[in-house]
Parts: sequence; structure tokens; C-alpha cells
Amino acid sequence: MDTAVDLVIRAGKIFDGMGGESFIGDVAINDGRIVAVGTFDGEAREEIDAAGMMVCPGFIDVHTHYDGQLVWSEHLSPSSAHGVTTVVIGNCGVGFAPCRPEDRNRLIKLLEGVEDMPEVVLADGLTWDWETFPDFVAAIKRRRHDIDFAVQLPHAPLRVYVMGERAADNSIATDADLARMRQLAGEAIRAGALGLGTSRNIFHTTRSGVIIPTAHAPEAELRAIAEGMKDAGGGTIQAVFNVEHPKPDLEMFKKVAAETDSPLSFTLVQTAFDKDHWKDLLEIVSASNAEGHPRITAQVFARPIGVLLGLDVSFNPFCGFESFKRLLALPLAEKVAAMRDPAVRAEILAEASTVRENPSLEFTGAAFARKFDSIYALGSPPNYEPDPANSVVAQAARRGLSADDVVYDMLLDQDGHALLLQTSVNYENQSLDDVREMLMHPDTVPALGDGGAHYGMICDSTYTTFMLTYWARDRASGSIPLPRVVELMTSKAASMLGLADRGRLAPGLKADINVIDFDRLALNAPHVIADLPSDGRRLTQSADGYVATIVSGDIIMRNGLPTGNLPGRMVERSSLRVREVEHA
Repeated sequence: MDTAVDLVIRAGKIFDGMGGESFIGDVAINDGRIVAVGTFDGEAREEIDAAGMMVCPGFIDVHTHYDGQLVWSEHLSPSSAHGVTTVVIGNCGVGFAPCRPEDRNRLIKLLEGVEDMPEVVLADGLTWDWETFPDFVAAIKRRRHDIDFAVQLPHAPLRVYVMGERAADNSIATDADLARMRQLAGEAIRAGALGLGTSRNIFHTTRSGVIIPTAHAPEAELRAIAEGMKDAGGGTIQAVFNVEHPKPDLEMFKKVAAETDSPLSFTLVQTAFDKDHWKDLLEIVSASNAEGHPRITAQVFARPIGVLLGLDVSFNPFCGFESFKRLLALPLAEKVAAMRDPAVRAEILAEASTVRENPSLEFTGAAFARKFDSIYALGSPPNYEPDPANSVVAQAARRGLSADDVVYDMLLDQDGHALLLQTSVNYENQSLDDVREMLMHPDTVPALGDGGAHYGMICDSTYTTFMLTYWARDRASGSIPLPRVVELMTSKAASMLGLADRGRLAPGLKADINVIDFDRLALNAPHVIADLPSDGRRLTQSADGYVATIVSGDIIMRNGLPTGNLPGRMVERSSLRVREVEHA
């Protein structure tokens, strides 16, 4: 009889995910589960020599938008190339189920606007072999995937499914509507959903400016949905609040969560509306959690939230100009050649001079891309905490040039492949000190990378590598201890979702594990690839230093390359009740 285990990771520096100090030891795996942590003297069918490497649980990304990518792709990249072994979809209230055939285009338009998913990609990539939420769950479970995924019921499709045109008009749901939403929410939980995703952000709109249907949903509607989840055993609530006035939303959601015993998480950001309001929100969270369950957790992005600008992505400071639009259809090399023509440059900069004081552009993204005091060269390796002295405005002042002249040249760097970082939130004080304070709070987790969305604007799902390299190693001052960083992305994220089978290295738990050459770990600059349906293009970002990523005992990535193993599955609830991880 063969008594060897499937895999042993030997002599690694083990971070067990609980926040304690690391120790040298082995991790043995059999039948997709961890069977030993510490010293293992038995034999194995395969071994990984992890001497000098860090060994930690796989990372859990609680806020992604891989709803579409799950349909058309086996690989949830770039997340799976950055140590992530479980992702959660259905965030921000957007998704594709439930959905009647006549409402498909409405949901596509919403995802195109809110999450920058190109309409043609969604139209060609989605199979639409579903209508109900359980149908959608069945559809995404039919394809094999590299990593695990958990689903949430998105509020906007639910509202449209129940209310039709009235949902988009922000009508108040009737008693009959509420009863139906409650029924469908319970149906979603029974189909495996972890909870509900919703948004009250008035800036979540379609390209034509139609606000997300959930933005003004009243308390009674949220309660009806949460009661439906409770009817089926319970679920979590994920919310994006009104960014201008988040406090009333937090108080309302806290009330609904308490009445329905639903753990709550929400997006926490520092904005220009009130750069210190996040402190007030965390005080409310701390006080609420001190009173007992349900637990409230704030989701924090680990670096500035903004967009990447360039000639080969969705936005740049000239994209709203008629003189530039004539170049849009050109291949990048031809576009760069044209922009280097003095006559073309003069025409574009002349148009820029007419809108510099009061831009009259076609859409918000183009106007936002002209906020030169918050635009920086991203660089390679990328710099996500840039010095204010290197902003476009600061450079222009030093050189005696207009900001348009400076940014024009920056766009032409690297033969037009250069990317610029436009910071929006989490950078009001031109440093990440406030973000560090958020991340060190006991009631937060790193999140908001939006993997699977904003294909031509950001590549933020790689924040897991940034957490390790920048926060735990490279920041000149004010770093975060490495055990804490690992804990945040593993056991704390699992606890927030009630996933008791992962997020720690302990016997009996799921074998989702990373082996990382920490000294060599590096986050490379983003670049554009064309691997979406209909040859759609997206930003992606690689990393060096991931020796192996393991899901359910199978190695899915070796040295940054996929192995072809596809053990990923939908996260099934271990009980009908969402429960916290017990820290043994």
C-alpha cells in the first residue's frame, strides 16, 4: 500500500496566516488537504525545496469582478499570477444574473460604464445560457478554472429582474416587489451565494450617465433582501456607499445588518469631499464591533485609487479633443509617429490651450485625465507612492512649460507604451500614510483591486504583490510587518467571509498555499495584451518571485507560468450559516 503523501513543501519559512512570527518547517499535503505543518518525516510523491523561501496560505481577494471572465476563460488572471487562490465576484451590485433576455443589453451597458468592460467583449464573451441566479451558478461551474471563486447576488440585476423599467427610474419597490426580492435572495443563497453586493455610489453610471439602479434603494428594500438571505441560512452584505455622504449609509446598513444578523463589509476610501471622513467611519465600525455581532469590516485599497493614462489604454489627457480623435483608429506605432509630427503636435496643443481653464469634453473620464496636479509617470518598476514634486504640474513649473507640453512628451516615452498614474482617492495628502493607518486598523482587510474589470484603465488586482513588496519590505519608513500583511490577505479575509476551510496553514484545512522567493519578489510594470473575446485588449501585470501557487493541493503556477492544472471550483458553504473562522 502506498503511504506517501501527494506533496511536501520542505524547509520553508512558514507564515501560518495567523499573524505570528514565522518558523522553519515542512508542509505536507494529501488529497487536497494539509496533513502536517512543522516537521514531516514521511515520503511524498513530489517535493518542493522551499529552503530560503516563504511559505504562506493562498491569498483571498474579496472584491473582484470576474463575473464575465469566469464565463469565457479558465484563468482568473492576473490574480492567479499574484498568489490569489480564492476570489469573490458580484461586488458593487453589478453582474449578469438574474437576467431576462430583454434586459441583457441593459446590464452590459451598466458593466461597460461602471466597470469599464467593453460592450463588444461582453456581447461576444457571455454565453447567456442562464436567466435565474441558480442558472448562472450552474453555468460558471461547468467551466474548469485555475483558482476558486465565491459568488454574491448582485443587487442591480435583481432589481431590474423584479421591477423592469421601474428599476432604472429609481422607483420605490412595491410590497409585491419586496416579497419577490426576498424570495430570489433566498434562492441565491441556496444556490451557493455568500451574500449580496450593492452600491449607492452616484458615480457608478453607464457611459450615457444613467446611475446604477441601486443608488437610492431605500432601507426597506435592503432589509427585504437581507431577510431573504436569512430565510435561507444567512449571508454577508457588501456595499459601496455614497462617496460624498457615506456616514448615513453606514448607519443604515449597520441597522439592517443587525436586524438580519448579516455580516457587513464596505468600501473605505479617502476622498477630496472630506479627506478625514474615513476616520469617523472606522470609529463607528469599532464601536459597533465592540457591541457584538454581526461584524463590520472595511475594505481598503493598498495604494492610490485612480487610473492609468496612456496612448494604448482608455484615457489620456487629450482623448476628448477632436484633433486627437482623428488618431484613435491608428495602430500605436502610427499614432506615435503622427504625434511626433510638429504640425500635429501644434494642432493638439492649440486645442488644449482653449480648454485649459474650463474643459468642455464629452465624458467625465476625459476631463478627469486633465487634472495635472495628480498625474505622474508610473515608471518601471512602477512607483505607486510618487513624490508631489514629480507631478506634471510641478515638472511644468520647473521647466517653464505648459502642463500639456510636459504630458504630451511623457505619453510618447517608450515609443508610446509609457503609462501615467492619475491618483484620485487615497492620496489626498500625497502619501500613503493614511492608507497605512487604515490597513493597521483591526477591522479592515485589503481589497478593491477589481480584478476582471476596468480593463483599459487599471491593473489593481495585483495589489497582493504590492502588499508584500512595498508595505512589508521596500517602503522607506512606516512599513507593515510581514506576518501582519500575510494575515490580512489570508485568515482575516477568510474570517470576513465565513470561510472556515482556508486562509491558514493547519492540518485539516484546504491546501491553498504560496511558495515565494521573498527577496526576489518584484512587481513589474503593467502592459497591454489582447486576450479578451473579440480580440479585446486589457492591462495586465506580471511579478517575479512566485515559485509555486497551489490550489487544493495542485500546483497551478510555477515560477510565474501556468501549469495547466485547473482545480478551481466554486466555494461551497460548509453550512447554511455564514460563520467566522475559529482561530485555534
